Amino acid sequence: MRPDLSRVPSFYHNYISYVPQDDLLEAFRVQSPVFIKFLGEIPPGKRDYGYSEGKWTITEVVQHVIDAERIFAYRALRFARKDTTPLPGFDENTFADNAKAGKRDWDNMVEEFKVVRKSSEYLFASFDDDQLDATGTANNNPVYVLGIGYLLIGHAMHHLKMIKERYL
Repeated sequence: MRPDLSRVPSFYHNYISYVPQDDLLEAFRVQSPVFIKFLGEIPPGKRDYGYSEGKWTITEVVQHVIDAERIFAYRALRFARKDTTPLPGFDENTFADNAKAGKRDWDNMVEEFKVVRKSSEYLFASFDDDQLDATGTANNNPVYVLGIGYLLIGHAMHHLKMIKERYL
């Protein structure tokens, strides 16, 4: 079932809209290979390209997607396990500034994304309906596990679209 958008902060709605599937596990099965294939098609000469001064390079965007996915999955795990401790937000720019993505090997980053994504897929597949319905607070906003699952997938697809439009 699709997430109830009234239970997800509005700034995540756009990300969720990138996931047309009505079943979260099907969305993982369909969307993950699309993103992975896309990463494999990015020309080596473009990977360190930023479309404007001060904008992230493609490599930095991919590192951001990996970092964000880990954070979203962690939030989902905490809430699914009924830990309602409010979780902080994260400053994506501080993460990017300190990730040193430009020093990373591209193929290793792609492999890391595959592993992180597969881990997310297994995590969400392990949740039952009660766990998918669990709510918590992240970055001062209520959100629930199913919504986080869709957000996690949609976030990567959003960045795929941005790379296509602005970098390639």
